[in-house]
Amino acid sequence: MLDNLPRGTICIEDIEMGMTRHLRKVVTDEDIEMFAQVSTDRNPVHLDDDYARDTIFEGRIAHGMLTAGLISAVIGEQLPGHGTVYMGQTLKFLGPVRPGDMVYAEVKVIGIDLAKRRVQLDCHCTVDGKKVLAGEATVLAPSRKFD
Repeated sequence: MLDNLPRGTICIEDIEMGMTRHLRKVVTDEDIEMFAQVSTDRNPVHLDDDYARDTIFEGRIAHGMLTAGLISAVIGEQLPGHGTVYMGQTLKFLGPVRPGDMVYAEVKVIGIDLAKRRVQLDCHCTVDGKKVLAGEATVLAPSRKFD
């Protein structure tokens, strides 16, 4: 048995079809600035009000991958949680996330391969009930048993 699994981590042996987890986060100007600094993506549509006003978005938007990072947070912190390894992720960006928006990020178990410790997850983010991101992730879940 692995005794070092953090509380809240869900092992492959305990994952069930349909299981969901989520988080809510307000995306701030500071979040966007920090993401630009870390990623080196300084596209003015994210950082410059004057520039962004003249785009199809008619204002600044958060980086799409910042929003996708909220999915990663749900997976890495809640379902399955600490010890999870990403194997793949598909993403479709369906709408903008603006500074001040409350993003709801959710993952749902849609496939389990117990023998390979793989879990397939439906992933989406919404703002005010409207989907802004959708995709699927495949992850390697932690196990209580040694390989």
